[in-house]
Amino acid sequence: MSNRKQIAVICNYELKPDRIGGMDRFFVAYDDACKEKGFQVDWFFSNCTLHNFFTNLTVYASEEISAEDQFLSKTTGSKYNIVVTHFLALCTSFYKKLKERSQPYVIAVDHNPRPLHGFPLKKRVKNKLKGRLYSQYIDCFVGVSQYTADYILQDYGGYLRKKTKVVYNGIDTSVYLKRTTKKWGKFIVASHLRESKGIQDLIEAVNLLSEEKKKLLKIDIFGVGPLETRLKEIVREYKLEPQFNFKGSTSNLPELLQNYSFLLQPTYMECFSLSILESLAANVPVITTPVGGNPEIITNGKNGFLFPAGNIAALSELLETILDGELNISGDVSRLIEDQYNLKKMVDEHINLLPCI
Repeated sequence: MSNRKQIAVICNYELKPDRIGGMDRFFVAYDDACKEKGFQVDWFFSNCTLHNFFTNLTVYASEEISAEDQFLSKTTGSKYNIVVTHFLALCTSFYKKLKERSQPYVIAVDHNPRPLHGFPLKKRVKNKLKGRLYSQYIDCFVGVSQYTADYILQDYGGYLRKKTKVVYNGIDTSVYLKRTTKKWGKFIVASHLRESKGIQDLIEAVNLLSEEKKKLLKIDIFGVGPLETRLKEIVREYKLEPQFNFKGSTSNLPELLQNYSFLLQPTYMECFSLSILESLAANVPVITTPVGGNPEIITNGKNGFLFPAGNIAALSELLETILDGELNISGDVSRLIEDQYNLKKMVDEHINLLPCI
């Protein structure tokens, strides 16, 4: 490895001024930590424009081309000796192109969830082939949960075990105001509005509740996405407007979460949910499914409740039991996040992945 200390971070991630989330805070903290170690860092983002939160970062962002294409078009020769990728598909020809540039040390962080019942056979075969062709161009694979790391090996080959690591997501717990009193019947959804997030199941589950229980329930949905119009239509069809309030995007979740009794996340696929970490940091327990890395953070009955993905009846029964007062989470659920899933630990572990140069 040469004496240069220049890092390129390539992220298929959209920067939004109305959404300053856990990953945005990680990017800024990681940039600071790299600079303290003497590294120069350039950031490449997809489909976005720069805003004030990233003022101190050297950012290349465009609404027209992907982060990968920006990197390939703006860089030549041997400028970077370390390249880190986030939210990119693994084991593609892009990684071969990276190595051809300057033989950088390549770290690929996998944030991508897998389908509930796995990939179809054709996709599994294709992934194995891609692993054989392109895994050699990635020096370190990183899963954001044990679930993710296990699937890297399953998708691309067990021979990658020695260069596959786990670095859990973490958040800046200091920005979250903690719930101190019980907010009876107030629930929050904070999610991209797409089918895999299962919010349509939540609406169906609420529709199954007795009229008496419906009157006790208020659900605020924060987020936007391609399913938003259809979700609103279902709410109208079932006449559930008193129960559901679509609030759009917000950058104020750290202050808002404290106002709710539970976070609802009826998802079908997840890697390691930052929304869950954020909710727990605000001392708000979580109702979710045992998919992806969710069981690695949620202990049923201790800091939340788990129900089978897609099981609308089970979710409805769980909601009814909670509204009856028969189920409750009374302890402080924020301590686990403060101790084990904090932003500093996440940043330190990512810094430790960098090779000695």
